[in-house]
Amino acid sequence: MALFQIGNDKITIQVDSMGAELKSLKSVESGTEYMWEGDPAFWGRTSPILFPLVGGLKNREYLHEGRRYQMGQHGFARDMQFTLKSQTNKEIWFTLESNEETLQNYPYAFLLELGYELQENAVAVKWKVTNPSSGKLYFSIGGHPAFRCPILEDTKQTDYRIRFGAKDKVISSVVRNGLMSDEKREYPLEDGCLKITEHLFDDDALVIEGRQTQEVSFVKPDGSTYVKVHFDAPLFGIWSPAGKNAPFICIEPWYGRCDALDFNGTWEEREWGQHLGAGESFEASYQIIV
Repeated sequence: MALFQIGNDKITIQVDSMGAELKSLKSVESGTEYMWEGDPAFWGRTSPILFPLVGGLKNREYLHEGRRYQMGQHGFARDMQFTLKSQTNKEIWFTLESNEETLQNYPYAFLLELGYELQENAVAVKWKVTNPSSGKLYFSIGGHPAFRCPILEDTKQTDYRIRFGAKDKVISSVVRNGLMSDEKREYPLEDGCLKITEHLFDDDALVIEGRQTQEVSFVKPDGSTYVKVHFDAPLFGIWSPAGKNAPFICIEPWYGRCDALDFNGTWEEREWGQHLGAGESFEASYQIIV
């Protein structure tokens, strides 16, 4: 476990080699910290990588070539030590490779690369997954960054709003007991914004599928935006722990999600999953703008 820092004249970031997890994103000028601090009383993480699974599996297991494998929520990469690949003043990269431990419950060879590039007042979070084997590689991948909300003293979370681009509504798929139901919930927006309420996350995360928007931001009580996440992912989650009054909210770009309540297929048949042929690579990224 080691902590690495890079910065420019606008922002600094710190990344932990455990999980290659973003632990801090600060403004140089104001000293404002935008990332959640990771207090385990609420949630002990700040921005875990979700790989090779996003969400949970039905019965915490999956079927592959007639055999059942066990895997916990969001996969294992977030709890593994990454290796520093390269570091410059503006960019840092980490790697994780399959090994005997991962192959026990995930029978695929892989190379996962995770990078952070500073872009003025933004950081681009970059993923690259490579299949080094002669067979196919099936996986999901996603981000889970948690941002302070409220971020101003003497304000409360319900004073803030979430802006979904220029949309007039978003439709969320409803999660039940950690799995996807067929229930949908429509959220009307005012000027593209959804007011944060005390019970917004009572049913778990909001899951917005089908590229309904590619930009989500948090809005202060005065109407100004203080953090924005831009992505090209086909779906994303918005989450904070239910019933805890936790002082953070996550914006989560996903290439994959949890199983449906009625899902009885194989690992290869999971919805929104990704796959690579022999020697192929998958690349994606999202931006955090402050």
